[in-house]
Amino acid sequence: MPKQYPAEVKDRAVRMVLDHQGDYPSLRAACVAIGERLGISRASLQRWVAQAQVDTGAKPGLSSAEAEEIKALKAENKRLREANEILRSASIFFARELDPRQH
Repeated sequence: MPKQYPAEVKDRAVRMVLDHQGDYPSLRAACVAIGERLGISRASLQRWVAQAQVDTGAKPGLSSAEAEEIKALKAENKRLREANEILRSASIFFARELDPRQH
């Protein structure tokens, strides 16, 4: 199971990488060095930095807010589809019950 980090730890690590990125030859090198000091894997730190850059508009991509909105809309869409299916089944049931040809 993936290790969960508090938001404060993630934010601090991302700030450190972005603040000290110029001290290293590449973003990867900065993530390796800072990740080792903080006990965070390079891959996790790189992913967090990339998402932070997208969120601030420095890189193109799907921001965290947009991803959350899409997730909420998909959940709502699923609930509405289920409600529609229930209503469709109920209307078919009651239409059969009220059909005089069935009696």
